Amino acid sequence: MARSALQYAGLTLGGMGLVGTVAVTIMPQWKVSAFIGGNLVVFENLWEGLWMSCRSQATFRLQCKVYDSLLALPPDLQAARGLLCTAAVLSILAFVTAILGMKCTKCAGDDDGAKRPTLLAAGVLFIIAGLVVLTPVSWVASSIIRDFYNPTLDDGRKRELGEALYLGWTSALAMVAAGAILSCASYTRGESRSYRYSLPSHRATPKSCHTEKKPLSVYSRSQYV
Repeated sequence: MARSALQYAGLTLGGMGLVGTVAVTIMPQWKVSAFIGGNLVVFENLWEGLWMSCRSQATFRLQCKVYDSLLALPPDLQAARGLLCTAAVLSILAFVTAILGMKCTKCAGDDDGAKRPTLLAAGVLFIIAGLVVLTPVSWVASSIIRDFYNPTLDDGRKRELGEALYLGWTSALAMVAAGAILSCASYTRGESRSYRYSLPSHRATPKSCHTEKKPLSVYSRSQYV
């Protein structure tokens, strides 16, 4: 029972991390900027993502443009694009492998010993995918913070942390936790069957300690004559 609960918890966290990884890869809110001119705040935000940049104006009009070339991206976003695509593929493989290693699935057979390596492989894949997501997200966040406190940089070029970064951290932690839970579940033994042996109801009567001796045959003396 405890093993099944661990498997369901790990699969749920892994599914959440998978959805979050795909969403982070698509979302343009990686770098968000707010333009402030003098004492007048202009409601215009610029979003920079892995695939496009969007501009929202005061009239609630959103305009997005796909990047013309990969070379137009800064190095951190270039690396983030490749790593996030790799993490998405790894998380999908981990989720499918976890389903095959579940106790309730029958497509991989009923052998519990064969499902444990499958479940362990799914846990390792989830941990690797979480670390792959965590690396570019932290890299982009550190570059944003470094540029934000750079006094030589123009205010119009400074950026803030977008919603995609927070979602990326959450997805990475969810997948690492899912991998740890599935790895623990692969080492947890299932419910052991207890067999009770009942003693026979009738008790064997103890044999008498004194066994009757058969009388020796008595031969008359006349038989030997």
